[in-house]
Amino acid sequence: MTRAGTEQRMTIDQLAQTAGLTVRNVRSYQSRGLIPPPEVQGRVGYYGAEHLARLQLIGEMQAQGFNLAAIAHVLEQARGAGEDVLGFTRSLMTPFETETPEIIQQPDLLERLGGEIDPQLITKAEKLGLLIPIAEGAYEVPSPTLLAAAERLLALGVPLDAALDTMDKLRRNTHRIAQTFVQMFLELIWKPFDDAGRPESQWPQVRAALDQLRPLASEALTAAFQPTMTKAVETAFGKQLDRELTRRP
Repeated sequence: MTRAGTEQRMTIDQLAQTAGLTVRNVRSYQSRGLIPPPEVQGRVGYYGAEHLARLQLIGEMQAQGFNLAAIAHVLEQARGAGEDVLGFTRSLMTPFETETPEIIQQPDLLERLGGEIDPQLITKAEKLGLLIPIAEGAYEVPSPTLLAAAERLLALGVPLDAALDTMDKLRRNTHRIAQTFVQMFLELIWKPFDDAGRPESQWPQVRAALDQLRPLASEALTAAFQPTMTKAVETAFGKQLDRELTRRP
């Protein structure tokens, strides 16, 4: 860790107050190895900006559902406490999605999906992660765009069961595509960096590569899908037209 407090020196009380924690919380995190010990001068321990950054990251990870054991593992794997290391860890933990979830009541949901619905289809939507029950008769919609897509399919005459099957296939295919991009990052960017001992000077470049992976993956997927969809439609309907022509006397 860099010298704590050359830019910002805080006692444990000041650190706790700045981080919105109790002194007891800070001591607990320190005893678990989640934050390094302070720099001691005389009988006073001083904490710096990196301690604060760690505490803020810990809070963010807890809000995402990570327990302290998982957080300790992530921070240990980071092999350092520099701001670049913590910034990379924060980028790694940040969800890729940019949509704001929507809360919807069951009557509104049923209306948007065509009225009375077999409860098994609601259960199916929950298993697919399209709906998350949060209270009696209320759901969180993680992706309002996907819900809107389901509505449009229904408006075209596609049964809800078939629309959900389509969403499931889409999810499976996008999972494989995501794995392709992640594997590329691991093999071509992370592995050489890791093999080199994760030099401190390279953390910014690796973090920048991870940040750029998000828009790059989305843009590349859209660009690749458009001609593929065009070709698929032309091929499928070309065959249908050919069949129609052969049937004519």
